[in-house]
Amino acid sequence: MKIHIGSDHAGLEFKAKIIEHLKSAGHQVEDHGPFEYDALDDYPVFCIPAAKATAKDSASFGIVLGGSGNGEQMAANKVAGVRAALVWSIETAKLAREHNNANVISIGGRMHDEKFCLELVDTFLATPFTGDERHVRRINQISKYESDGKI
Repeated sequence: MKIHIGSDHAGLEFKAKIIEHLKSAGHQVEDHGPFEYDALDDYPVFCIPAAKATAKDSASFGIVLGGSGNGEQMAANKVAGVRAALVWSIETAKLAREHNNANVISIGGRMHDEKFCLELVDTFLATPFTGDERHVRRINQISKYESDGKI
């Protein structure tokens, strides 16, 4: 599976651990940065390109992370075709996929320990979209609004 990943300085160390974890599981990972620590870097510079690459390839997924995951999720969601979910529990990781067909996961690296964050990533990637009509309908409403500003 192809996975695009981006973070900010707060997620830099954890991003490296996620990349190692994903590669050891056989995934292809494209790192959109940052590549060195800069306490003044800006997460949109790295998270938006990760989201854009995810939206361009419908078979891929994205991961954005920072201290809380909030800003990173907001930045990713500005990209047409992205449904980024801030995930903080196993249940929210599952529901993001099952109900929302989320293609990007956002995680706050300072909010959880490494083991739990890796469980969130694995759960998100392993959970399929249910395809239930009500979920498809709602996702289509979001997509329509994204393209023409109307619901």
